[in-house]
Amino acid sequence: MTGSRRYNHVAVLMGGWSAEREVSLRSGAACADALEKSGYRVTRIDVDRDIASRLAEIKPDACFNALHGRWGEDGCIQGILECLAIPYTHSGVLASALAMHKGRTKQVIAAAGVPVAEDRIVDRDVAAASHVLEPPYVAKPVAEGSSVGVVIVAKGANRPPESIRQIPVIGNQIMIEHYVAGRELTCGVIDDKATAIIDIAPAKALEFYDYEAKYAPGGSKHILPAELPAAVTVAIQKYTLAAHRALGCRGVSRADFRYDDTPGGTGEIVCLEVNTQPGMTGTSLVPELAQHAGMSFPELVSWIIEDATTDR
Repeated sequence: MTGSRRYNHVAVLMGGWSAEREVSLRSGAACADALEKSGYRVTRIDVDRDIASRLAEIKPDACFNALHGRWGEDGCIQGILECLAIPYTHSGVLASALAMHKGRTKQVIAAAGVPVAEDRIVDRDVAAASHVLEPPYVAKPVAEGSSVGVVIVAKGANRPPESIRQIPVIGNQIMIEHYVAGRELTCGVIDDKATAIIDIAPAKALEFYDYEAKYAPGGSKHILPAELPAAVTVAIQKYTLAAHRALGCRGVSRADFRYDDTPGGTGEIVCLEVNTQPGMTGTSLVPELAQHAGMSFPELVSWIIEDATTDR
């Protein structure tokens, strides 16, 4: 995973205007610092709608995409970079657009043999008026990351909570997904190889692995490698790589799972989503997985930028 350097001047794209702007700024700053320590000339860009003209002005050799959420992770910025013929990191236009839409992701990866939870994509007002699935279930945006806007509806709930009406929407649609009890697991892909698995245990005060659990210090405990039956480890790594390839992802990605090992539980494993722009903050999972594999953060970031191309 090492080799001669192809790029010297790197533009790190961060910030933007999605719901995940603050996380992106943190990811971008960490990656820019690492690239500078590795000897690259770095231009840090807080992305605005003039990004095409800004890039045409500074003429970087390549772009490190540290954007998260809509416009940076859904094929939009990737399309701009393709038009400008600037090599960039992570997944290309089609894979990014597919993976950002949870419903489309599940259709594609299920066809590749990856198990997914039952779901419905419905109008938000319909979901707020009456149960679309029998509780327990999860209501969430179809195209946001970092657990933004996720609502868990408990077993026995008489009606949907009013908080469903606050879930961010695209075309007024949200996803209602069967809730799978048990453990939250995540597995990455780096250089077309599955990583070890992390078992994510949210702090006791938190209901699930939400935004606070992801990014607040002490928000969750990461058990790496996850203590799992060997067959479960093999299955999750197989599913992670299958999902990465089915969507056409490039560079690094991360797949999130639920595994029901509760007493009397189903034992099922389901893939919840695939993240094509995994976080790169101090509490992020992919850098931790890379470190476990013997790859330092600067080495990971350098590998990601040297993997940059167009036509991804």
